[in-house]
Amino acid sequence: MAKAKKVQASGNKSFGFRAGKYLSHTWQLWVMLLPAVVYIFIFCYIPMYGVQLAFREYSFATGITGGKWVGFKYFEQYFTSNMFWPTLRNTFVLSFFSIVVGFPAPIILAMIINQLRHKKWKRVVQTTVYIPYFISVVVMVSMIQVLFMNDKGVIGNFLKQIGLVAQTTNIVGSASTFVPLYVLTGVWQSMGWNSIIYIAALSSVDTQLYDACKIDGANRWQTMWNIDFPAILPTVMILLIMNMGNVLNVGFDKAFLMQNDLNRSASQVISTYVYQVGIKSSQFSFGTAVGLFNTVVNFVFLMVTNWISKRSTGTGLL
Repeated sequence: MAKAKKVQASGNKSFGFRAGKYLSHTWQLWVMLLPAVVYIFIFCYIPMYGVQLAFREYSFATGITGGKWVGFKYFEQYFTSNMFWPTLRNTFVLSFFSIVVGFPAPIILAMIINQLRHKKWKRVVQTTVYIPYFISVVVMVSMIQVLFMNDKGVIGNFLKQIGLVAQTTNIVGSASTFVPLYVLTGVWQSMGWNSIIYIAALSSVDTQLYDACKIDGANRWQTMWNIDFPAILPTVMILLIMNMGNVLNVGFDKAFLMQNDLNRSASQVISTYVYQVGIKSSQFSFGTAVGLFNTVVNFVFLMVTNWISKRSTGTGLL
């Protein structure tokens, strides 16, 4: 027994020595990381204290923790309401098409830019595709309204003038066109910025591989498929897992600003519904329950996608 305690004490001392030596060599990196850790703790972990509001009947007099404990009452209220399936469907449809259309776009763009050999032209293309990302959501929605409104829309009037359509249609006010308009404008705005990480991954590819492809007679498409895509596949899988973790987190700002009475049947997503019911109607407990349900579903998608990725490619977050 004494010998075992002596070995354990020796092991603890050795571990403490190694930890101290590690920190003495890397303390600068931990200091650089400290602001991010503090930020995440304050704005991500501390607000989790308010999640209990989803299980309590909120009272202005008693605050978050003083309300009556009601369990899953507000979850059942949302699941049985008339807005459950419409909001869930609209959120999933927007997220699904945003991922299906928007996720491959920066990958393809990065591989195309990587094939440009003229450095000056390459910089011009990169700068051009990055610019839309810096347009604010409010300005972006204003541009959409200017281009696609019924009587004043530039696109509709142009098509009418050249005779392609007989009458202009209000694309912004149509439920059937809301999804493609939301998705395509989002892809146009974020495609260039999202391609940066793939371009960075492609910059580490050995140039001798490209020379070997030329000797073997491969064209550019074959080079992209056999050299570029395998090189960025681990990065692609990591970002896909992270995107699947936000599958129901449709951006509130853009959906809310594009929403109107004509397209509400397609634009009412979970985030806008939480704002409408939880904030405007002061049903804070109900809004918290709906938001918590959204988070749980995202977490499940994240874990399932991570498991599939590790089983199929060996790449994952955990």
